[in-house]
Amino acid sequence: MLIAEIETEKVDIISDKLKGRDIVCFSHDWTGDPLSKTHLMRVLSRDNRILWINAIANRMPTASSKDVSRIFKKLKSFTEPVREVEPNIFVLNPLAIPAYGNETVRNFNQNFLLRQVKKAMRKLNFKKPLNMVFNPAAGLLAGKLGETDLIYYCVDEYTAFTGAAKGLREIEEALFKKADLVIVSAEKLLENKKRFNKNTFIIRHGTDWKHFRTAIDDETEIPAEIAGLPKPIIGFHGLLADWVDFELIKKTAEHFKNGSVVLIGKITVDAERKIKVLDNVKNVHFTGRKPYSDLPAYCKGFNVALNPFAINELTLAANPLKVREYLAAGLPVVSTDIPEVRVLEDCLVGESHEHFIEQIEAALANPKPRREISDNIKHESWDAKIDELKSILGNLRNNLKSRE
Repeated sequence: MLIAEIETEKVDIISDKLKGRDIVCFSHDWTGDPLSKTHLMRVLSRDNRILWINAIANRMPTASSKDVSRIFKKLKSFTEPVREVEPNIFVLNPLAIPAYGNETVRNFNQNFLLRQVKKAMRKLNFKKPLNMVFNPAAGLLAGKLGETDLIYYCVDEYTAFTGAAKGLREIEEALFKKADLVIVSAEKLLENKKRFNKNTFIIRHGTDWKHFRTAIDDETEIPAEIAGLPKPIIGFHGLLADWVDFELIKKTAEHFKNGSVVLIGKITVDAERKIKVLDNVKNVHFTGRKPYSDLPAYCKGFNVALNPFAINELTLAANPLKVREYLAAGLPVVSTDIPEVRVLEDCLVGESHEHFIEQIEAALANPKPRREISDNIKHESWDAKIDELKSILGNLRNNLKSRE
């Protein structure tokens, strides 16, 4: 986007230095797998204090045992005090009703959440914070926390998720318009969202390169769980959600019937029915969710890694973090045809199920040195992404000054 298009009247106080600030961050649960938000806040916490606010639900829960369990966990965690989980990162467990279509419920959520967050801010002596929102439901509180600045960091087409709460679209659109700055993580999101706010920019995801690079280290041991499986090992790690093409995984496993397909991750409620297509496929191995610290060791055991996303509104706007993690681990990657993987070297794209399998064959037949694959993604660090954010903020301020 051109600097000439920037709405300078909105940008007044945001510092391009991002130092010495109190930052309120609405995101996913801190105890979940580290996502882009986690990595970005860890970089910012070196020079700023972060109040991390655990997930405010974007979808209505179902009657499944997983959702019921999550509700009980939320109720229990609500009673816990704000705690410092890492230096300068403090976590609040909020409580809200995951329904936004009804005005009465929406107003209750807004007031109830506002009291919770302000109480935590008083405890931490947060004043004039930067409000950095990763969760669209937090748009309910935007501009009501005494914040000097509001950034909406949009990394998904949230209203395209299965079961998205009624009323979420309206809340998010208002948030786009109210924000001083909007950051998106994919070109498709940039195309879709800049109509709401001219101060919209793209910063693609980074990667925890040093962590995943350990997959190449001699001392890293492949977990026994997969070490003895028939080769090749075709691997995946991440949420096994309904945006994964399980039929494609089945075809892949059947084609490589003398090898193994390893799926690492939690199965979501929305995917439980779709994943049954793999029930009788003998060479598909489910490991369950693994600690983030163990993922490089599992990656070391893979011969090729997959990003088998179904093609739909949600995934076309996605920028799958796992692809960069695979590459940092030195793995060749094969993905379905979503726009954001096409910008990455060493990621082969399958334009159909048949072509996807052909690309796996090609990756296995012509393996590139793992160190070379990893080195090619080294520059995509999370520190580099914060530097991009600082640069955007600096350009906004400089442009504003030039027009005064």
